[in-house]
Amino acid sequence: MEYLKTIFNLENKVAVLTGGSGIIGSEIAKGLLNAGSKVVLLARDEINLKEKVKLLSKSENEVIGLKCNVLDEENIKNVNEEILNRFSRIDILINAAGGNIPGATIGIEQSIFDIEINQFEKVTDLNLKGTVMPSLIFGKSMAEQKKGSIINISSMAAYRAITRVVGYSAAKAAIDNFTRWMAVEMALKFSNGIRVNAIAPGFLLTKQNKHLLTNEDGSLTERAKTIISITPFKRFGEPDEIIGTALWLASDASKFVTGTIIPVDGGFSAFSGV
Repeated sequence: MEYLKTIFNLENKVAVLTGGSGIIGSEIAKGLLNAGSKVVLLARDEINLKEKVKLLSKSENEVIGLKCNVLDEENIKNVNEEILNRFSRIDILINAAGGNIPGATIGIEQSIFDIEINQFEKVTDLNLKGTVMPSLIFGKSMAEQKKGSIINISSMAAYRAITRVVGYSAAKAAIDNFTRWMAVEMALKFSNGIRVNAIAPGFLLTKQNKHLLTNEDGSLTERAKTIISITPFKRFGEPDEIIGTALWLASDASKFVTGTIIPVDGGFSAFSGV
């Protein structure tokens, strides 16, 4: 994929991905490797992390995996130091750690008053705090070098009121605000060579949301049918369809772009349903 290296100019850039063993993180990692970057995958699950590194190491470019808990400040600081000792810089940060948790999802027969606040806190911590802390720690290294690109992962749940996922929605809406806030802070106080943006994926049919979108026999739930009905492309997205936007935001091809949240959603956020 030599054309990727030419268009996006990511040759030898150092890219760090939280949630690097997850579906979105590992797909973006493939694109970064094909575009010439050196990739550092961060994840809590060492077994899954090692498997992802093994799969991605077939690339000609360097990829390593480091155990990291995005809710553990000292752990992130130690990982940041380890990356700098090895590569001397961090050019790209993809905050892909996150996701919903079953305990924070309102059941079909439940209402908002049935939500368990401790589960709400867990999902908001994972998605919001788990994005903010890496941004502060790895972002400080970017501030010192006066250049870098931070890419957060938002969601359609931040655009529209999507039933049943109240904690996840609140966290992703906060990520949109934090993305804009951090973009302004970095540009005004440190360098206009540092950019902060977010990608808002549309609905992907993954293991994480399979219980919400498919029945036991594999057929679509009513929820899934509703999603498809108001998605102009009339299908769910594929994880690899996030790659192009991520590479664009990571590279100097978007060097005058900051503080944006870009939907990759098949038109879901644009369509009113009528």
